[in-house]
Amino acid sequence: MGISPSTVSKAMNNYPDVGEKTKQKVLELAASLKFIPNSVAQNLRQRESKLIGFITPNAVHYFFSNVLNGVIHTAQASGYSVIVLCSEDKVEFEKEQLEILINKKVDGILLSLTDHTTTYEHIKKVVAGKMPLVLYDKISKFVNCSKVTINDRKIAHDATQYLIDRGCKRIAHIRGALNSITIIDRYLGYKKALKENRIEADESMVYECSEPTIEEGRRIAELMLKDEKKIDGVLAFTDALAIGVILRLNELGVKIPEEVSVIGFSNSIQTRVVSPSLTTIDQHGFDMGKKAVETLCERNKGH
Repeated sequence: MGISPSTVSKAMNNYPDVGEKTKQKVLELAASLKFIPNSVAQNLRQRESKLIGFITPNAVHYFFSNVLNGVIHTAQASGYSVIVLCSEDKVEFEKEQLEILINKKVDGILLSLTDHTTTYEHIKKVVAGKMPLVLYDKISKFVNCSKVTINDRKIAHDATQYLIDRGCKRIAHIRGALNSITIIDRYLGYKKALKENRIEADESMVYECSEPTIEEGRRIAELMLKDEKKIDGVLAFTDALAIGVILRLNELGVKIPEEVSVIGFSNSIQTRVVSPSLTTIDQHGFDMGKKAVETLCERNKGH
């Protein structure tokens, strides 16, 4: 066309200092050549990729899908695209995926730790490399970065208090291994409520699950009855565990909530189809995803 590359760029981006006739000719020729601007090259020139990396430990969990919806909605509104990866709750995948996102030169990473992450050098390495990082939901106090989470300790305390207010005296707690802060805080919140109400914390009524699934909840429910602890309340670490408890107790003829009251975490869709419906804690996944992206964007603006 006999014009400079910069004029072509300005015409395609509708700069006001390029005449309308020139703009029209550039756009027509671009269309006939089926030319598509290289967004990667544009972003590299601007020293940003307009990509956010999102790592979840579980791709199909109701809570994490809500977090992802919040992330995508907020990221798109801010001009970002999202690369979604799933660690499958495996530390080795978590490490590999952090490397993948760094190599993709994303503008920041949102990460929820696996339940088995007990050392943090691979995460501290990301922070040391000046890559903006926000931990969400499953976090660590040993990593110096921004974090977005609910107050697990207070919420578990309030849930336990709810059971006590309903008349429960022998409340069991189902949790995972005490690796993640999330699990630890919910356990401590449970114990605090018992102490405040002068109910002895019986560690034999704390059941550790191998994985947070419905089947594991069923197994533990049967174990509770065999232990003959006369349990009248259950605080489960996840909805899936709580639903498993309800299903198995129903099968064994235990009346819910008349004989045993059950509370879960996540407010998943399944809680509304199990009978009786499950009392559950809403973790506000969409809002958490939204806040995580906003935190990341604020961090990037600061740089």
